[in-house]
Amino acid sequence: MKTKPLYLGVVLVFVATHVWAADTPAPKESVFDKQPLGIKLSIKMTGPYAQDTDLQIICLFKHKPTGDTYQGAAKDTDDHLSGLLSALRNRGEFVGELGETFFFTPAKGSIPAKRFMVIGLGDEKDLSLDTLRFVGRVAAREAVRLQAKHVAWAPVIRDEGNTTIEVGEGDRAFVEEMLSAYDTEKRLQAQGLAPEFSIEDVVIEAGPTYFDSAVKQVGEGLDSITATLSKRNAAPYTLTGK
Repeated sequence: MKTKPLYLGVVLVFVATHVWAADTPAPKESVFDKQPLGIKLSIKMTGPYAQDTDLQIICLFKHKPTGDTYQGAAKDTDDHLSGLLSALRNRGEFVGELGETFFFTPAKGSIPAKRFMVIGLGDEKDLSLDTLRFVGRVAAREAVRLQAKHVAWAPVIRDEGNTTIEVGEGDRAFVEEMLSAYDTEKRLQAQGLAPEFSIEDVVIEAGPTYFDSAVKQVGEGLDSITATLSKRNAAPYTLTGK
C-alpha cells in the first residue's frame, strides 16, 4: 500500500512530460521548392545546440588573447558542450585561422547532432562576404568527405558580437558557394574520379530577428546559382585521348 502513491506520482510525471512534449510547437522552418543538385534546403528558426543532424557546422573568429565573445546561440552551444569550444580556443588548440577546422563527436546527451565541425573565420577585422564564400566551399567538401547526408549550418557571427555583414546576405554567400563546390564534387563522381555520395538536405539555422531576411536572400541565391551552374563547362576534367 505504501508504494502506490509513489507509483502514481511517477505515472503522473511521465504523462505530464509527454503531454508537454506533444504540445511544444516545432521550430519555424521555410523549405525551398527549388532543390539544386537534389538537395533539400531550408531556413530553420533553431540553434546549433538543438538540431538533430549528421553534421552540425558553425564558424568562429580567430581567438583573441583579450577574450572571445559568446552570446546567444554561440554561448548556448558552448554551454551545451560543457565549455569545449571556449576551452580549445583559450588553450590555443583551435586558433580559428580562415579555413581551419576541427571536428568532434558531441558527448552523449549534450546536443542532438551526431558530429560537429567548427570552421575558422580568421581575423574579425577581415570578415567579408568572400570569407563566407570560402567557408561554404569548405563545408561542402568536408560534408562529402565525411559522408554526412544531413547537414546544418549556423554562422553565429552575430552571436560573437559582429554586425559587419547582413545575416541574410551572409547566408546567401555561403549557400551559393557551398552548392558550387558540391556541383564540382558531383561532376567528379559522375566521371569516376570520386566515390559516389549525395547530401540529402542542408538546414540554415537562423534566429527570429534574421529569419525572414535569410529566407529572402537564400531564395534569390538559389535562383542565381542554379542559373550559373547550368552554364558550366560540361567537358570531362581529364583528357580521354586525341
